[in-house]
Amino acid sequence: MNRIDLDGRVAIVTGGAQGIGRAVAERFLVSGATVWLWDRDAALVEATAAEIGAKARVVDQTDAEAVVAAAADVMAADGRIDVLVANAGIAGANATLWDYDLAEWRRVIDINLNGVFHCCRAVVPHMLAAGYGRIVNVASIAGKEGNPNAAAYSASKAGVIALTKSLGKETAGKNIAVNCVTPAAARTAIFDQMKQEHIDYMLSKIPRARFLEVNEAAAMIAWLASEENSFTTGAVFDLSGGRATY
Repeated sequence: MNRIDLDGRVAIVTGGAQGIGRAVAERFLVSGATVWLWDRDAALVEATAAEIGAKARVVDQTDAEAVVAAAADVMAADGRIDVLVANAGIAGANATLWDYDLAEWRRVIDINLNGVFHCCRAVVPHMLAAGYGRIVNVASIAGKEGNPNAAAYSASKAGVIALTKSLGKETAGKNIAVNCVTPAAARTAIFDQMKQEHIDYMLSKIPRARFLEVNEAAAMIAWLASEENSFTTGAVFDLSGGRATY
């Protein structure tokens, strides 16, 4: 494993208690960063932080004021926010669009898209003041292609891609890089929210014929979060195992 230079950096990883978020946090810690795990599951985030040597903060990213307060706490404790990995999200229910429950639609959009907006909105002012920042938003291959019976999830992740491109342009001259990754499915707890036929569908679309490993996602995200990524911004990086066609 290559060691990415994150010495002295302070990073926030949302949804950091498990799955891709935890793998990213572990990679960042090995690379020298101070890592804050933001997660709405209080017991799990505290346990994970204790296990890996990170800091924990219980945050509901659908609450804009709570996210701003959490960012202020990081600043008070460590004096800077260099990196944000906006990873937290849910799969939501599987159903055809015309049968999709309205409350479930709003819940998926609120967590997956509004939550990323709230986190970026809270940390960017601190990055602007410091003249440095790296943001990596975790979207999905579904945001590029759309998955059947997952319109809410697909739409939310497409929104994350567009948000990333907009923010990348807005901060391009400020030494802040904003990029996103588009993973195919990784076998994490999010699978517990899906029907087996949906899982089988996703696997059938991956030319590598296997699911993404969380450490593979962490490797790409770590470089995007580093100072070495000094030029690329507003870009989308494929983690789809060959599924992506653009």
